[in-house]
Amino acid sequence: MQITQWKKQALDGLPNLFGSRESRQAKSEEALIATLYQQIGQLKVQVDWLEKNQNHSIEQKRALIEPGHPDLSIAQQGKLLGLARSSYYYEAAPESEENLHLMRLLDEQYTRTPFYGTRKMTAWLHTQGYPVERKRVRRLLRLMGLEAIYPKPKTSVPGATEQRYPYLLRGLCIGRCNQVWSCDITYIRMPRGFLYLMAVIDGFSRYVVSWELSNTLDTGFCLQALERALGIATPEIFNTDQGVQFTSADFTNRLKASAIRISWDGRGRALDNIFVERLWRSVKYEEVYLKDYQSVKEAVSNLGAYFTFYNHHRLHQALDYQTPAQVYGRH
Repeated sequence: MQITQWKKQALDGLPNLFGSRESRQAKSEEALIATLYQQIGQLKVQVDWLEKNQNHSIEQKRALIEPGHPDLSIAQQGKLLGLARSSYYYEAAPESEENLHLMRLLDEQYTRTPFYGTRKMTAWLHTQGYPVERKRVRRLLRLMGLEAIYPKPKTSVPGATEQRYPYLLRGLCIGRCNQVWSCDITYIRMPRGFLYLMAVIDGFSRYVVSWELSNTLDTGFCLQALERALGIATPEIFNTDQGVQFTSADFTNRLKASAIRISWDGRGRALDNIFVERLWRSVKYEEVYLKDYQSVKEAVSNLGAYFTFYNHHRLHQALDYQTPAQVYGRH
């Protein structure tokens, strides 16, 4: 009788026993699938992030790191970019007082003779009592973002880009405002370092549409100046040199999003961007060399005042002695 009862209990419990096992197995498979989907999603985020950040220098890779990224840690981003964690946190040693002095001299001489290459710059420093090597002069000029104005053999090419753009200003008659905008970057000396100044200028009126200062030579501050300029008007053509800031996908895509035609200078042909080169000469001689800014705040304040003077009060012979603002405001 007892055996019969046990047998009945066993038979009654078998469905629950196997059902429970099948249920546990199903839940386990669901958990595994969820984990795999999560990993796939994480990998997709990583691949998408990596695809847009290829072919950059160490400095550019450092600038690409996003400390507050919701899905990728700093270590993960560094690994994807091939950037060591130590390289991300590395702080470059400041330039020596001697190098800063040489950079000031080179900046002034470049403003006078922008066609001097590294050989002539080195020879000129020798005449001033500074027997420095050409290699050092080349490094300092590169750090300042300065390049001699003359046609050179195509021994090097700009950073990798998906598309090249022609120089559109050759033979073009610029006859109205917002037909052509140009932009460039120049070096601004400081007592113990340097800043970079970027400006956007209208080719017809010489009006400075926007400008921005930065202590690093990256794309970010150039985009800020561009956004501010596009908040005022939209040009037909935007002309730049082939610096990595302006050939970057972020910069060119922003121009294309506004249906602006992109024009690039020839390599080593700063005179292709003559309007900005003349602006830099005025800024250096009429403002920077006279003031010797002691702080970033002072530089921002004084340059802001100068550009207001340049746009609204400085008379231009090429504009029949009108100001850029007078010409730009009429068109």
